[in-house]
Amino acid sequence: MASQTTKLSISPREPEGSRATRRLRRSGRVPGILYGGDAEPLTFSADARELRHALAASGAVLEVSDGGSATPAILKSAQYHPVRGETMHVDLLRVDLNVAIHAVVPLELTGGEDAPGAKEGGVLEQITRELNIEALPNAIPEAIFHDVSGMQINDTITLGDVAVPAEVTLLDDVEETVVATLTPPRIATDEDEIEEETERVGEAPAGDADGDDAAPDA
Repeated sequence: MASQTTKLSISPREPEGSRATRRLRRSGRVPGILYGGDAEPLTFSADARELRHALAASGAVLEVSDGGSATPAILKSAQYHPVRGETMHVDLLRVDLNVAIHAVVPLELTGGEDAPGAKEGGVLEQITRELNIEALPNAIPEAIFHDVSGMQINDTITLGDVAVPAEVTLLDDVEETVVATLTPPRIATDEDEIEEETERVGEAPAGDADGDDAAPDA
């Protein structure tokens, strides 16, 4: 599903020190900067709750408004609180809805539990979890999905096997990029377990080392 445009109201602000920024966050607003395009960078603040909802969809195009005309933009980067997970700062990039841009989207595998190889005890491993793509801003999908329900043991899927929307171009090497593998079940009797078992068998019973069990002198 392509991204939906989401409205975000911002208030321009002058760059200030860390103390003023902390007061801003305590008031429920998040500082940020809007840059790119032909306009000058704009420092702003946005309501924390409104911003959280606006960024809920991965790759969402934001219709950023400062009271005047709206500007389409995407999230370029964000800083989060290491404990609470709250958004501390955002960088927004102006975009032209008619010009394709590069983006990174998650790759999600479906049907793994139904794969014949997995039912036989094989191990499904996802190697690639994000894809580099090019698309118009409003055509960037929230995620790209691939069905692996037909995988057998020893199967390998490359990016060339993954279908993407017609308006999306993959930028990674489709032949060399491995997406997922399904390997045979692991055999339990590996070298470490054999050595451990050998050590247990070779251990002397308590008291033997000092000759405690030897027959007493006559």
